[in-house]
Amino acid sequence: MPLIELAPQALWGRPVIVGGGVAGAVAALTLSPRPAVLVDPVPIGREAASRWAQGGLAAAVGPDDSPHLQAEDTIAAGAGLTDPEVAGWIAEGGPATVAALERFGVHFDRTESGAFSLGLEAAHSRRRILHVRDATGSAIVEALGKRILETPSVEVLTAAAIRLAVTDGRITGVVIRQNGGTVLLPTGIVVLATGGIGGLWQATTNPIGARGAGIVLAGRAGAVLADLEFAQFHPTALAVGADPMPLISEAVRGEGAVLVNEKGERFMAGTPGEDLAPRDVVARAVFAEWARDGGSAGLDVRHFAPGAFARRFPTINRVLGEYGLDPERTPIPVRPATHYHMGGVKVDKAGKTSVPGLWAAGEVACTGLHGANRLASNSLLEAAVCGRLVAEDVAGLSAETAARETGIAVPAATENGAVAAIRATLNRDVGVIRNQAGLERAIVRLTLLRRETAGTTAEDSVSLALLVARAAERRKESRGAHFRSDAEPQANPAVHSASHWDELAEAKDG
Repeated sequence: MPLIELAPQALWGRPVIVGGGVAGAVAALTLSPRPAVLVDPVPIGREAASRWAQGGLAAAVGPDDSPHLQAEDTIAAGAGLTDPEVAGWIAEGGPATVAALERFGVHFDRTESGAFSLGLEAAHSRRRILHVRDATGSAIVEALGKRILETPSVEVLTAAAIRLAVTDGRITGVVIRQNGGTVLLPTGIVVLATGGIGGLWQATTNPIGARGAGIVLAGRAGAVLADLEFAQFHPTALAVGADPMPLISEAVRGEGAVLVNEKGERFMAGTPGEDLAPRDVVARAVFAEWARDGGSAGLDVRHFAPGAFARRFPTINRVLGEYGLDPERTPIPVRPATHYHMGGVKVDKAGKTSVPGLWAAGEVACTGLHGANRLASNSLLEAAVCGRLVAEDVAGLSAETAARETGIAVPAATENGAVAAIRATLNRDVGVIRNQAGLERAIVRLTLLRRETAGTTAEDSVSLALLVARAAERRKESRGAHFRSDAEPQANPAVHSASHWDELAEAKDG
């Protein structure tokens, strides 16, 4: 068993925030001037999925809008699993969150009159998407990261959190891997803000490293996990063979782009909402076009005024240019890719998990906001609102702990090619369209792979993938982003699923 050293005593007893995206950064800044430790495996925010969010942040700040309308849209998109109370209070927090982000240095696009320039995205009844050109997530993360580095109360550690220490059912520390060694940070308060699981699929718009590290930490510590089967597939990832796949933001369709097949036919015409139908509907339609012999799908912007696309979407236009694509001449080739995880660590309104001393915020958490199908651009809002609420909840609590555990099993830092096998398995059998035979095949493959990777970091990823596949197999219905070709849609009543790490001990070869 590798030796685990103790961190310098000056860091003991501080709240530890794991993850430097929007949720983690907002939590750290809200806690200030109370000292905190922020742990991230790369320099602050560099690989955070928040940074990759092109479309924007949804908030009811327009003159024809209200938090009530945003909550209604959120509930409608969630396919029966959105908690109306959660949708209400997160939407209510939108205007104040926008103001706070601007105080932190984010400059959202505005019109010549000084009003917010608001975009429209799928399933929104109003234009309410605030953006910073087409790189909103990056702009927010950069502004927050700059403020973090200017905040003396936040100690930033470039390290990977690999285990949580638990004593008598309570959090007592975080084990990190740093500079080849393992270190225990004693603390009674841990906030997980580690992002999602999209990197577990072969076709993804997420960073490859987004493989559910926070869910693994929480699950192994005994936390209840919820709705793991609900992964959202973005319908318009750029189909040029890149890994991860560049995202073509939904905002492009919001500005008038249309989906066409290889014959130039608008295959979303006649569908309620057409090109701005809910994401799960559009993703399945795009998937179906590619599934046909010789079929394909593309985003057509050729009817835009000359130069309009490049002006509104400079980042996307630059990426297209890198692949030799000219959107003014030919449709942009797109296909579905894993984009966002609606499930995660089950939390309450304050971000508390079922394990005392452990909180979660952002994509790693399952608040009940997104239900079975996230409403576009609600994720950045949720991350910022919940990062603040978690910080406010822990602000008056002591993080001191008397425990000095060093007997924690630390996984060997090796992958052994297992991640490629996981990604291929989920892509094939736990993808846009699922069925019993495919889910059973995935469970058998992942069960065997878990045994082969025992004791390594790859086992963590395999175990989480197995929990996802098992949750999907248990849900014998089609609901939102979880679509089964062999099941009826949306049985009533709608129920959330629960998963526990202990159930993996019961996994058998199929």
